[in-house]
Amino acid sequence: MTEDSYLVPALKNNEIHRTEITVKKSRFITSIGRTHGVDEAKAFIDRICREFSDARHNCFAYNADKPGSSGYAGCSDDGEPHGTAGQPMLNVVLHSDVGELTVVVTRYFGGILLGTGGLVKAYQDSVKTALDSLPTTPMVIVKKCSFQVGHSEVNLVLRLFSKLGITVLNQSYTDRVDYLVEIPEKAVDVFKAEITKITSGQSVLTFPD
Repeated sequence: MTEDSYLVPALKNNEIHRTEITVKKSRFITSIGRTHGVDEAKAFIDRICREFSDARHNCFAYNADKPGSSGYAGCSDDGEPHGTAGQPMLNVVLHSDVGELTVVVTRYFGGILLGTGGLVKAYQDSVKTALDSLPTTPMVIVKKCSFQVGHSEVNLVLRLFSKLGITVLNQSYTDRVDYLVEIPEKAVDVFKAEITKITSGQSVLTFPD
């Protein structure tokens, strides 16, 4: 991917990508969902835990931000020996090239103990298997921007939006026109220069967090 985009799961809202492996008679069912933000990640985990409420373990790992970013990441062993499930799963997730995803691995015990090393390998292999077949799509990194223009400048501004792939989130008309837009990160500098030109430097651009 380029510096201004990254891969995310190509999954619709509430869609689940699911795979399963068997290790020494234990079933490892992996469920992946696209989750933007920690709240969506937790909601997905709760959903899978309810679906497989009879399972002994529903271990999870999530990265709710860009690939490799640990600021919005978390994991749980859910009753497995400490460090044998959640963290190994998270390591695979963070080293993948995919962001905004949550992985839950459901284990149905098959009666044969796997040992610490066996558990780590089984949980990591479960995530790797699911990621290998996960459909992905590019997500363009954007910045939000608010600004005002005069009514006579609107047509030029709309053409600029189309040219740079800018999305209008909100607009309101009073004596001037207020816009809230999303700008592809790579186009921000060009946008600033063009707006300055169109408005003769009269428009103030604000980039909220």
